[in-house]
Amino acid sequence: MPGSFRRGVGALAGFALLSLGLLFGADAWVRSLGGPFCESQLERLKPAPVAVVLGCAEVLANGRPNRFFRHRMEAAAALYHSGRVKGLVVSGDNSRWDYDEPGAMRDALVAAGVPRQRIWCDYAGLRTLDSVVRAWKIFGQQDFIVVSQRFHNERAVFLGRRLGLRVHGYNAADVPLASAAFTHLRESLARVKAVLDVTLLGTQPRHGGPPVEVSL
Repeated sequence: MPGSFRRGVGALAGFALLSLGLLFGADAWVRSLGGPFCESQLERLKPAPVAVVLGCAEVLANGRPNRFFRHRMEAAAALYHSGRVKGLVVSGDNSRWDYDEPGAMRDALVAAGVPRQRIWCDYAGLRTLDSVVRAWKIFGQQDFIVVSQRFHNERAVFLGRRLGLRVHGYNAADVPLASAAFTHLRESLARVKAVLDVTLLGTQPRHGGPPVEVSL
């Protein structure tokens, strides 16, 4: 076997091992830091002024309702009605005129009985990091609850805690793995990116803006 071929195989094997180590290491760190602050039971959740509801599409590409969206809205409405938060910041993607995650979340929550005046829209929550940092720097919140599925909450709480924020997570019902395998695969990569963002890259939200007063 030529030496160059052996070196190439060795380099590929080394890269594969490094990649696996990074994946598993990032997952373990995000889970260990974020997981203890995430709750699935309302009665065990510490009250906070507001909750930040993390966005996703209301409807899938195939036209079917997105169960991640429905479960998040149910959880956010239950959290508000429990009295553990006084307001909701709905944070998501509105980068195109025909795609409005915050608006869809606001309308769903109003339909679930949350007063419109208790909902603030963050139209520049393009990524989880953006939503967490903007909740602090734009909406003035340092103690808040994030609402999403547990795997997503762990990452959001990890980001917030690394930034010195008092963030907790309220876990919405999940979607069966068989129906969301790609989402969970993408989450593994997103955890690596989250670790790099707060350790090496110092990543900031893509959009700034003037402060928004959250009057409770």
